[in-house]
Amino acid sequence: MSKKNNFIATGRRKTSVARINLVKGKGNILINGRTVDDYFGRDSTKMIMMEPLELTNSKKDFNINVNVSGGGSNGQAGAIRHGLARVLQKVDPDLHLALKQAGMLTRDSRQVERKKPGQPGARKKFQFSKR
Repeated sequence: MSKKNNFIATGRRKTSVARINLVKGKGNILINGRTVDDYFGRDSTKMIMMEPLELTNSKKDFNINVNVSGGGSNGQAGAIRHGLARVLQKVDPDLHLALKQAGMLTRDSRQVERKKPGQPGARKKFQFSKR
């Protein structure tokens, strides 16, 4: 699955799926062929995505190529975060404990609840009229 210096992992969040390809390098990050600043407009999504790299102090050690699809920007940032944590664990198994304690290896399984028939939304009901 992975060669000596090429590591691959998958991260998921909501309906987003991120495939991470990590190679030893200078710290270049490409998301769907674009830079991080070009792909994510908000600083909060960039911060969410970069958390595993900052926690492990490996921001400048690897070139990262990300292919992400599905969902919105927050879900995609969460999927990239999950995938980065999983791939960093593959690179150095000693990082497992730190990443696990920070909650980055756990897949956040929360999904949007479906809309029910006879209601305007998942939980909301139409206004009740007695007369």
